[in-house]
Amino acid sequence: MNPEKFHTNPIMKDIYTADPAPMVYKDRLYLYTTHDEDELVNDFYTMYDWRCFSTDDMVNWTDHGKIFSLDDIEWADDRAWAPQCIERNGKFYLYCPVHKKDGGMAIAVGVSDKPEGPFKDLGHPLVDEGDWNDIDPTVYIDDDGQAYLYFGNPELRYVRLNEDMISYSGEVEKIPMTVEAFAKGGHDSGTTYGEGPWFYKRNGIYYMVFAAFAEGVHQEHLAYSTAPTATGPWKYGGVLMSEEGGVFTNHPGIADFKGHSYLFYHTGELPGGSLFHRSVCVAEFKYNEDGSIDTIPMCKGVEAV
Repeated sequence: MNPEKFHTNPIMKDIYTADPAPMVYKDRLYLYTTHDEDELVNDFYTMYDWRCFSTDDMVNWTDHGKIFSLDDIEWADDRAWAPQCIERNGKFYLYCPVHKKDGGMAIAVGVSDKPEGPFKDLGHPLVDEGDWNDIDPTVYIDDDGQAYLYFGNPELRYVRLNEDMISYSGEVEKIPMTVEAFAKGGHDSGTTYGEGPWFYKRNGIYYMVFAAFAEGVHQEHLAYSTAPTATGPWKYGGVLMSEEGGVFTNHPGIADFKGHSYLFYHTGELPGGSLFHRSVCVAEFKYNEDGSIDTIPMCKGVEAV
């Protein structure tokens, strides 16, 4: 394959990355990821910082390095987990789950004037319910200007962000974890929904893509649900990608870029890959006319655009 016209998976080949979060800004795609350290502590996910990569053709990638880390968040001490970034009014907001000192998981926000950072912490959590559900934030600004931040494992919850993107109005709302919404599955709620939500709107349809557990299966696949409004009611759509990535977790990130639709995910494909050493990959796909999405196979890579 011509390396100038085709980029093979994984996208980054010299560092372990996971939890991909794409953002398109000014004809460039920025990809935010977590970083699995080479050396594990206590044989568990060892993750201290977030990385950013960008491309204008899906083949040639610029590595912007470390853009935000636990060292930048005075009130957190561990677990730099799955982020997402969004732009509003010329500023960039990076939502990140972290472990709060003497607490549970909470959601931090880094703010920057540039998509590639560096990001500066607010100085306090945006969402902190004192439990372990506050992970994997996903953010979207609707057509009317209202921004929503979804998150959660094992429940799916959300808040309505204020225009400043660093505060929210009202209470944390909980989505009903029903079989109709997320299908019958093997996670704590009795549905397939596990974690890693990715929330967006396309052609009037709201999508919730998520990491899922089938009954009796102990690795995550990707699935999706749709809704007529930003807050539901959600209806299960189907399996988006199978469990066959060689690692326990997966995490979706979806973006339209230069007329093409892409699903970002992670596997254990790099040498030394394992449960705690993951690698971000990408697959191109197409929507059906009714907005549904067929199951997307893991693939070797993507062509240049």
